[in-house]
Amino acid sequence: MKGNFQIIILVIFIAFAIFSVFVFSGAIPIGEEENTATGTVVLWGTVKSSIMSSLLEDFNEANPTFVLKYVQKSADTFDNDLLEALAEGNGPDLFFISDDLAFKYRNKIYPISYQNLTIDSFKTNFVSVSEVFLTTDGILAFPLTIDPMMMYYNRSILDANGIVSPPTYWEELIDLVPVLTKKDEESKLLKSAVAMGQFSNISHAKDILTTLFMQTGSSIVAEEEGGTFVSVLKDNISKYKLNSVLEFYTNFANPLNNLYSWNRSFPDSGDAFSAEDLAFYFGYASELQSLIKKNPNQDFLITSIPQIKNSNFKLTFGRVMGVAISSSSKNLNTAFTAASLLAKSDFVSALSTSLGIAPSRRDLFKTMPTDAYLPTFYTSALFAKTWPDPSTKDTDDIFKGMIEKVLSNSMDEEGAITDANAKLNLLLRK
Repeated sequence: MKGNFQIIILVIFIAFAIFSVFVFSGAIPIGEEENTATGTVVLWGTVKSSIMSSLLEDFNEANPTFVLKYVQKSADTFDNDLLEALAEGNGPDLFFISDDLAFKYRNKIYPISYQNLTIDSFKTNFVSVSEVFLTTDGILAFPLTIDPMMMYYNRSILDANGIVSPPTYWEELIDLVPVLTKKDEESKLLKSAVAMGQFSNISHAKDILTTLFMQTGSSIVAEEEGGTFVSVLKDNISKYKLNSVLEFYTNFANPLNNLYSWNRSFPDSGDAFSAEDLAFYFGYASELQSLIKKNPNQDFLITSIPQIKNSNFKLTFGRVMGVAISSSSKNLNTAFTAASLLAKSDFVSALSTSLGIAPSRRDLFKTMPTDAYLPTFYTSALFAKTWPDPSTKDTDDIFKGMIEKVLSNSMDEEGAITDANAKLNLLLRK
């Protein structure tokens, strides 16, 4: 009898788990007949109103019991505008939030309970990089879009040097550096193979270095029991040889090293790439149109960022945008309903396509788009990762200091990482 009871409980548990997946995927329209979501809720974000207006027109038409309004904010002032509005009690009910702001706003977000969306259902429905929104207290946001870091390469430069295809692995990139980096008679750099080694004039320098760290297996930051976040950089130095990774990165700015290909005389790496003075540029999928506009005649293509050879996994850095519910919303029920509906396949597909980046939902990867670049973006989005950044400005300073301490010989690689680890821990405790 006891065995039969255990079997019944197990069957019920499995059935409930399967049911939860179908409910959230939209296959089972639960609650539609008794929708209690009413009134108006306001959503803030930095997505252009010209994109959101048509999307929300369709959204509101499909959900007539309530109204979702959108307010576009400047990307440069979004963080301050949102903080001030929430502090004054007149903030939005919902807001688009990127992974690098999730940690900062975790105490101002109404977390989605794991009773409403289980961890298994979340991981089944959303790609891995979305898991940055998972905390011990609940889910910080419904994921919507993924913006993976890619490798843009100048095909004309590769062709002129007899290079058939871009590097797949870092080891292959190393072999190409002496071929593609051009110097004058006094060894002054004229053209560069790749922008690495420095910080100030390299777009996304921190993200490039953290990509290298995470490709070895380091998570940068980890959540302990009780919801406390800590830096694991120091613990990972010997485990993942992070000192060798930092040395590899800074070697590209070391005039005495064979990898020397970048210094402070160059403009920003994005501008150098558009000026065709840089063969490989590490940038986000969302930068495609701006790069085309900078130099419409440039012959470039896009591929995945290089990987560590013989590694048992692939990884690139990625930005994930989700929709979060404000804990100060005066209409939490409708805000939750709106947020969950925004995370359905129809809206996620329309939004990601409009932005020219990848969707967060796994079901949308079953059929690849026919666009020239989107399939490549989709592929990289599947193995994109990120980490809980407590403050982009402050961590920029920490990683900049780590790099420059090595370049100036004021610290060795292990000392610089240990110093960065201590500063990052202080930041995480604020």
